[in-house]
Amino acid sequence: MKIKTDFLIIGSGISGLSLAVNLSSFLPDEKILLITKESIHQSSTYYAQGGIACVSNHNDNNEKHINDTLIAGDGLCDEKIVRKIISQASDRIDDLINMGIEFTRNEEGEYDLGQEGGHSERRILHVNDQTGESVETTLINNVKALNNVEIKERWCGVNLYVKNLKCYGAHVLEEDTEEIHNISAKSTILATGGAGKIYLYTTNPDVVSGDGIAMAYRAGAMISNMEFYQFHPTCLYHPYAKSFLITEAMRGEGAILKDIKGNEFMEKYHPQKDLAPRDIVSRAIDAELKKSGDDYVYLDIASYQDSTFIKTHFPGIYEKCLEFNVDITKNPIPVVPAAHYSCGGVVAGIDGKTEIKNLHVIGEAACTGFHGANRLASNSLLEGLVCAYECAKFLAEHNMNLKRKDFPEWEIGDAVPSTEAVVITQNWDEIRMLMQNFVGIVRSDLRLKRALKRMNLYSEEIDYYYWNYKVDKNLIELRNLSMVAEILIRCALSRKESRGTHYNENHPKKLQLARNSYIKRPW
Repeated sequence: MKIKTDFLIIGSGISGLSLAVNLSSFLPDEKILLITKESIHQSSTYYAQGGIACVSNHNDNNEKHINDTLIAGDGLCDEKIVRKIISQASDRIDDLINMGIEFTRNEEGEYDLGQEGGHSERRILHVNDQTGESVETTLINNVKALNNVEIKERWCGVNLYVKNLKCYGAHVLEEDTEEIHNISAKSTILATGGAGKIYLYTTNPDVVSGDGIAMAYRAGAMISNMEFYQFHPTCLYHPYAKSFLITEAMRGEGAILKDIKGNEFMEKYHPQKDLAPRDIVSRAIDAELKKSGDDYVYLDIASYQDSTFIKTHFPGIYEKCLEFNVDITKNPIPVVPAAHYSCGGVVAGIDGKTEIKNLHVIGEAACTGFHGANRLASNSLLEGLVCAYECAKFLAEHNMNLKRKDFPEWEIGDAVPSTEAVVITQNWDEIRMLMQNFVGIVRSDLRLKRALKRMNLYSEEIDYYYWNYKVDKNLIELRNLSMVAEILIRCALSRKESRGTHYNENHPKKLQLARNSYIKRPW
């Protein structure tokens, strides 16, 4: 089916939803189609616990926030971008408040600002420990109230249609009917999030398989810094918990990491101890586990805060852990690091603009230079808000020059229905295990080379399957996942140093000259 719209937004996290709200405000008469491959709330945003970094007290200022971001980014942040985004934080927070978000306040009626790793001041605005759920739900309600925005759930992007470095829209699979639609738009915006599902252990929901990054790469866009995949240090260790995230804010409120014998260990690794940047804490836990042979470490808040405080500040975590027989008011929480956030992505400006005309990328799928080699805690939702606003403003200012053009419909060719779905599940599991073991928190040249060799075999098999069988969502995700995994490995191999979230034991030192890594599809 051919579908025409003015703006096509792919993704329903904070970036995609905020873009829809802002774009509708700037261009109320233009048609906006927002598609998402599962239900609209299924995004990393929904599961974000910590909050949004924003200067909000008299002891703090933007220069401190900027400096903390640059330090965490380990020499690879674009300072101009950092300054632009942080300078807008207060305005974008006001936008959320006007939409109905009520950030948690203390007994004095002031914002209850959280403290997280890498921050020199308390500046994390939050809604208890369920900030993402509150933000996502509020944005969804606002988007659904807009007359010029249409939402399509269970619609999955297959490929962008790009010719002569100009994007005309996308081919999209409607999962329920198995029909592939031809959606033409004046501008296409990817807000598809990261790629955490390339790893065995991740805090990301199942939908996060690198779709936007892979689609843009196939279309000819430049990808940068994919080797910088941030691992969150503390995720609930339990076979059925699916790596449930334990917010960094808990350590900000006094929780301490300990080995299973009860010994504190972070003082051995960094002066900030348990509030060191995420890459350092993750490597410290990894080192302790390799040394001890244990499967997890403990995060202990029960010894440092009373039960009322814990239940009030972390109600979501308290309830979730109880489901797995862990009472965090009485016992420490078993935790392990898990893949959390992609600091790299499609090279894009603060307005999402890419080198492909009429293709914009915002949020975690983009690499704007804001995060550098390691994202500062709670800067991700902030980036999503600001870049969505800047993207909407750019599109509104250039709307008169944007033209929609039809393109060829999807061709099934000789493809037949799948008869060997086991190929998909087998490759999916093997790739994620490979990435976890060979391209994880600590890497080496040998493991990376072995990983690339194996990925070439997987890619060949997946490519054959893609061209000979009808596509479905599982095959689309596997194809994207394998492509992003290979991109990450190639970027990691190209970096002969250790910086930020990328640590290679063969190159433990940091080079004097900081540089970004770039990769583009060979034609």
